Amino acid sequence: MKVKKLFLVAGIVLLVVAANACRKQEDTSGTAAIKKADLLKVGVKADVPGFGFFNTSTNQYEGLEIEIAGLLAAEILGDAGKIKFEPVTAKTRGPLLDNGELDMIIATFTITDERKLTYNFSTPYYTDAVGMLVKKSSGIGSLADLDGKTVGVAQSATSREAIDAAAKRIGVTLKFSEYATYPEIKAALDSGRVDVFSVDKSILNGYLDGESVILPDEFSPQPYGVTTKLSNKPLADYVDSLIQKWLSDGTIVALVERFRL
Repeated sequence: MKVKKLFLVAGIVLLVVAANACRKQEDTSGTAAIKKADLLKVGVKADVPGFGFFNTSTNQYEGLEIEIAGLLAAEILGDAGKIKFEPVTAKTRGPLLDNGELDMIIATFTITDERKLTYNFSTPYYTDAVGMLVKKSSGIGSLADLDGKTVGVAQSATSREAIDAAAKRIGVTLKFSEYATYPEIKAALDSGRVDVFSVDKSILNGYLDGESVILPDEFSPQPYGVTTKLSNKPLADYVDSLIQKWLSDGTIVALVERFRL
């Protein structure tokens, strides 16, 4: 009888140890909350062709960042379909992450030293530069032609700072008009309310048409990283390890080529 009790106690102890080991293993990746919800909530762009774009013809999101989100869902939950996309803008993405509505952001979020004080970023999965889109009929050929002109930029984006700094270096004074979304800036350019649409060049490519041109000037490298809460370092480290793996094995390079970025 004592032997049976000893085996029973030993069995219970082993189960507890095993359960604790599993819990610890899960906690080390910072994915416990995601696994509990059985859903990965990701903030993405809905208006950036090639990166994060909601295709109204298919009612599906598509682009490089959408694919990266799917890869992460597959790694964390074993299913790329267990994902909820939340459209964000440069202004809304930070607050939505802060208040816990999102697990991470993959939305052309440029990594800067200032932002690193507030969020965790992965190794960059793509690096771009700020550019300028103008109407062909404007006669504008470079930054030097913009003295006194109005530049349309997205709210809370880094493009305003980048182009303003470059303009000041050559003695050019700019005016700025901020908009919530990229389509709004393009509409302002088309209607003449702004003279320039400035944002990362890869984003501008999605708004290029027969009446506009992207100038050769470019400013300030814009590295994009997967963004997570500063308080969840284990999740950031886990995501970063995956991004580095996909950069090394060619997975992300293949996606960049697929979307012609």
